[in-house]
Amino acid sequence: MQPKQNIVHLPVYQPGKPVDDVKRELGLTEVIKLASNENPFGCSEQAKAAMMEEIANASIYPDGASQKLAAAVAGHLGVERDQLIFGAGSDEVILMIARAYLVPGDETIMADETFPQYKHNSEIENARVIEVPLKDGKHDLEAMLAKVTPRTKIIWICNPNNPTGTIVTGEELDSFMKRVPASVLVVLDEAYCEYINAPEYPDSLAMLKEYRNLVLLRTFSKIYGLAALRVGYAIGHSDVIRSVNQVREPFNTTRMGQAAAAAAIADQAFVRSCRERNAEGLAYLCGEFDRMGLSYFPPYGNFVMVDVKLPSQQVFEALLRKGIIARARWTHYPHHIRITVGSREQNEKFIKALEEVLQAAAVLG
Repeated sequence: MQPKQNIVHLPVYQPGKPVDDVKRELGLTEVIKLASNENPFGCSEQAKAAMMEEIANASIYPDGASQKLAAAVAGHLGVERDQLIFGAGSDEVILMIARAYLVPGDETIMADETFPQYKHNSEIENARVIEVPLKDGKHDLEAMLAKVTPRTKIIWICNPNNPTGTIVTGEELDSFMKRVPASVLVVLDEAYCEYINAPEYPDSLAMLKEYRNLVLLRTFSKIYGLAALRVGYAIGHSDVIRSVNQVREPFNTTRMGQAAAAAAIADQAFVRSCRERNAEGLAYLCGEFDRMGLSYFPPYGNFVMVDVKLPSQQVFEALLRKGIIARARWTHYPHHIRITVGSREQNEKFIKALEEVLQAAAVLG
C-alpha cells in the first residue's frame, strides 16, 4: 500500500498540548492553556442556548448549504448569501480552496513563517510552494509580488499573521492588490479580525467590491469561542465561491455548529466585551514584557509572540512544569514563544511563572 509520493514527507499537525495530558504527566492539579489562541471567556450564552435546543435534532442531517447561518452572516456583514461558503473551521475552507484551484505544477506564494495549513494543503495538491521570509515579523508584500509568475495560482496572506501577530495595513494591501494579476487568487485569512479596532487594519469587505480575485477567511473559533464546533467560512465573489462549493463535502458542518454560530453572530455585545477584555490583557502582557526587558512583535490578535532570550523549547518545558502551556519551536524564531491572552488571573500567573523561569536561567536580573 503506497500513499501519494508528494505527501510522504508532510508533517502531522501538532495542536497545543492538551490540559489533561499535562496534568496526568506532571501530576498537576491546575494547568492553564495559553497555546491555541482560544477565547478564555467562553462563548455567548445565546450560542449555548442554541446548542442545547439543537441537541433534539441530533439524528437529522444538517443543512448542507448552511442556509440559516448564511443568512445570519450575510445580514451581519452586508454581503450576499452566494458570496459565502462554510467549512469545518477555516482549516477546511483552506483545504477546499486548494482542492478547487491548485493542480500539479501550479505555484502558490505564502509567508515564511505563517499558518502551516496553507503549505500543507498546497503540497497535498502537488503545487510548488514559494515561501517568502517575513520582514520584521510582517508579510513582505513587495518580495511576494516579485515572486509572481505565469504559474502563480494563489497567494496566501494571514492578517494578523499567525504566529507573529503583525498585520498588513489597508494601504499596503490595496497597493498590493492593484499590482497582483487578476488571474491570481489572493486569500486573506482574517481569523482574528474581530479583535482589532485599529484604523490601519484593512476594510477588506469594501476591498472585496473592487477586487474579484480576493477571498476572505473568517472563523467562529476565536472571538466567538466556538472552537470545538468547527465552523469557519470564506467570503468572496459568487463565481469563486461556486467553484469552491463544487469540491465541498456534503454536510460538512454540523446542525449544532450552524445553530450556535448563527446565535453567536447575533450577540455582538458578547463580541465587544471579549474585544475589550482582550485589549486589556494585551496591554498588561506587553507592559510586563517591557518591564522585564523582553521584546515582542506588535500584537493585533489575541496572542503575543515574545523573545524570551532562551531556546523556546527550554522555556516551554519549564513553563509546563509550572502548569502553563505555551507554544514554541518556531523555525525562524528559535527564542520566541507565542502566548494566548488569557483572563486577568491567567495572565498574571503566566507572568509570574515566566519571570521565575527566566530568573532561574539568569536571563533576568
